Amino acid sequence: MTFEDKISVVVCTYNQEATIARALDSILRQNCSWPMEIIIGDDCSTDGTGDICRRYADLHPDCIRYVRNLANKGVRDNYFDCLLRARGKYIADLAGDDEWCDPYKLERELHVLEEHPDVVLVHTDYRLRNEDDGQLSPSPWYTMPRGITDGRQLTSDIIMQLSRPVVHLCTAMYRNDAFRRCYANFTPFFRHPAYPCEDLQLVAFLSHEGKFAYLDTVTLNYSTGRSVSKTRDDARQFDFVWRVTQLGHDLQLALKIADDDRLRRYYAYRVYALMMHAFRAHRPDLREQARRCAHRWHARPELRTVVVAAITSCEWVWRAALAVRKSLIGLNKTTHRT
Repeated sequence: MTFEDKISVVVCTYNQEATIARALDSILRQNCSWPMEIIIGDDCSTDGTGDICRRYADLHPDCIRYVRNLANKGVRDNYFDCLLRARGKYIADLAGDDEWCDPYKLERELHVLEEHPDVVLVHTDYRLRNEDDGQLSPSPWYTMPRGITDGRQLTSDIIMQLSRPVVHLCTAMYRNDAFRRCYANFTPFFRHPAYPCEDLQLVAFLSHEGKFAYLDTVTLNYSTGRSVSKTRDDARQFDFVWRVTQLGHDLQLALKIADDDRLRRYYAYRVYALMMHAFRAHRPDLREQARRCAHRWHARPELRTVVVAAITSCEWVWRAALAVRKSLIGLNKTTHRT
């Protein structure tokens, strides 16, 4: 497939009427020497998002393609369907509730990719924006290799990422042909319903396609806060942690990454996290699933995991521990109020 000398910017959105215009405006403000196409994938929004997107498409018919799904596909399938529509040599993406804060973001990254054919992806730092109060704060700390790095040196870190992704895709630009190769060779990783996310597998596979470049500058305001979708339900969090970790383990096997101490510690930590979600949810079935995960991931349980397993092995001890935890949380809230 021959790609055009343009940048394809993918915007996936669902029920983001309060922020989608801000996101699109930040794309349209880009000063870039190459033309761009903006592909909006509206996942069957039920609020005013569609009307806003259609208005932008009518105002900018030369560069905006608005696609509204007839039914809700979910984040993963909507995202990869949009990527497969991209005609440009390079791809960038922006979530419908985020904003590019650097008007030269695309130009800087385009320059790197054009000057360095061995670089498949270039990315930057970002800031957190609390949507509740508008406050900006630095992204979580991570020692990012500056300049150009062999992508394979980052694969293990990508698989083990926790609070901060190694590559935040909304700061990145990458080669369309590299994505297509990854997609063709490992299609199930991009489409299997068991995998809950879209960025981890893409970045991991791209890391085996060539080098990554990091620009030490901020180009993105990433939305956080209570108004941004998240859940505190422990059963649902258990499911997400399990699925993401299983995806990472499957990526490790597919990319033939050998076990080492760091990976073993990572899997041990994830088993502990699963055990704690099972404990808080008071779900014996999840406790047993966490034990099976430990076996599947060859994770040696930490002492704290052993303690939680012991507590949850006896129903009355489990109930007592939950009661103590509830009392301590209440006491802590009372102390903070006073």
